[in-house]
Amino acid sequence: MKILFLEPFFGGSHKDFALGFAAHSSHDVDLVTLPDCFWKWRMQGASLYFINQIKNLSQYDLIFTTDMMNLTDFIALGGRNLPPIVMYFHENQLSYPIGPNGKRDSRLGFTNIISAVAGDGLFFNSNYHFAAFLDEARTLIKQVPDARPEWMMEALEKKTRVLYPGCRFGSSHFTLEKKPLDRPLIIWNHRWDYDKKPEDFFNVLRVLKKKGIGFYLALLGEQYKIVPRVFKEAKEIFKEEILVYGYLESREEYLSWLARGSVVVSTAIQENFGISVVEAVRHGCFPFLPDRLSYPEIMPQKFHDKIIYKSRA
Repeated sequence: MKILFLEPFFGGSHKDFALGFAAHSSHDVDLVTLPDCFWKWRMQGASLYFINQIKNLSQYDLIFTTDMMNLTDFIALGGRNLPPIVMYFHENQLSYPIGPNGKRDSRLGFTNIISAVAGDGLFFNSNYHFAAFLDEARTLIKQVPDARPEWMMEALEKKTRVLYPGCRFGSSHFTLEKKPLDRPLIIWNHRWDYDKKPEDFFNVLRVLKKKGIGFYLALLGEQYKIVPRVFKEAKEIFKEEILVYGYLESREEYLSWLARGSVVVSTAIQENFGISVVEAVRHGCFPFLPDRLSYPEIMPQKFHDKIIYKSRA
């Protein structure tokens, strides 16, 4: 088939997924993207950009897009000759936790719901994510004062499948040199943002340091313009423990730090799959993960009593 892949937010896991899809598909894939910024504007206006960029949509057998798209607008603008359209949900604006000074915008949640209804097929990146989406969608629909579209829920369930994202592992990861360290290296390779709950992570490290338990620290992961203050505080508090601080542009260098790591920890309150954890585990890190979100799903059940901790949330 000839597939058009539209990605309104080309960064992070969205970018990895899109590139992996294009590289490994047995079909002919054209990838059209927008940068990973101004996400609310992407949801409002990405359809206008894509419609203007692609002059002949009928040449494709399938259109594949992701959750930061108002699919109903795209379909209306595209006209009658559109091929089938499927949508992949990396996240959604119904269950995504609100930031410290944020306020839930129900319009964005409805955009996700109506886009899902409009699509010919839906994919979610975990069973946990799909269940969370359905729960929040039901809650939002109940707030509709009359003529509630409750019929949508059954329709969504029938056309949805779970499709875990692929993770890139080169054959070299077994041969990466693990230089010995005199203390365990704790890995943080998540995005530097509120939804990963870094305060909990650093609070535990403070306790370890106070007790005299030695460790090293690798603070990796993507950052945006606003970085939680706790990372700046940690740079000073753990200056003797930190071996690397900040996002690494080189993937090989990033993987080399994972290969040296002893433990990867998550304190996230939002994680619909967990690529960073899977990458770290694949390179030899012992995972320490909360009993929430997608983690119990992506980690084998037989290891849960060793790697899953009881969380506060």
